[in-house]
Amino acid sequence: QVQLVESGGGLVQPGGSLRLSCVVSGFTLDNYALGWFRQAPGREREKVSFISAKDDSTYYADSVKGRFTISRDIAKNTVYLRMSSLKPDDTAVYYCAAGTVVAWYMDYGMDSWGKGTLVTVSS
Repeated sequence: QVQLVESGGGLVQPGGSLRLSCVVSGFTLDNYALGWFRQAPGREREKVSFISAKDDSTYYADSVKGRFTISRDIAKNTVYLRMSSLKPDDTAVYYCAAGTVVAWYMDYGMDSWGKGTLVTVSS
């Protein structure tokens, strides 16, 4: 059974940092591209970042470039999202997802989703 379980969300002040984790079970990271979406109240879901299984190439939304870093630990079957210089606009539920690289680039459907972890940036 495929499972993606996120953790690491919470309340942080503007300018602060958080690291989200996504532990994957039921498949190995080298078979999929893994990444993160987010959705804030009243907003559409936004693709934030993903990392390719084949060559570790990465994608970042313009809104997070230079502030967020995605990485993966194959031995731990875990993907991370390091978030720095957080802004109130980063407040959202962050979802981990797995899919093919084509699906990530072309905004096709993902194969698997986590249940999300809430990040709140507020003073």
